[in-house]
Amino acid sequence: MSGPRVVLVGPMGAGKSTVARALAREWGVAVRDTDDDIEAAEGRPISEIFVDDGESHFRELEVAAVASALDSHDGVLSLGGGAVLDERTREALGGHPVVFLQVGLSEAVKRVGLGVGRPLLLGNVRSRIRALLDERTPVYESVAQYTVQTDNRTPQQVAEEIMEALG
Repeated sequence: MSGPRVVLVGPMGAGKSTVARALAREWGVAVRDTDDDIEAAEGRPISEIFVDDGESHFRELEVAAVASALDSHDGVLSLGGGAVLDERTREALGGHPVVFLQVGLSEAVKRVGLGVGRPLLLGNVRSRIRALLDERTPVYESVAQYTVQTDNRTPQQVAEEIMEALG
């Protein structure tokens, strides 16, 4: 099956975008982020899409963006944190090398900060991240061939573990 060399999934704050850039640099391939694809196609930030059109509209855009990227991109692909929630996306990921970047609650809160520009974090950031981790971790695990812990590790260390796992 053609497609991305690796697909990175995980919650916000796991380091998907940063690790994706490190992997792309090491392998000499392009990096693509489906959140960036959506923002470019819509001409506005994801936070505005959520506010103006609602989460369900954003999730439909996300399903289409992931499907397009899986078909057309052969480098490193980073998915938005909630992309795997849709069954169509989980099915589309079958046969692709998927790595779950796992992050603990404390580390995620440090990395995300106050969640500016992250519509799902409105309110108590720590409790929202905890709820998202609890809800989504089993889904991430179900689509991934490999899980890599990112807490207290540099993006380069995480990238090296992924490269070793994928051979």
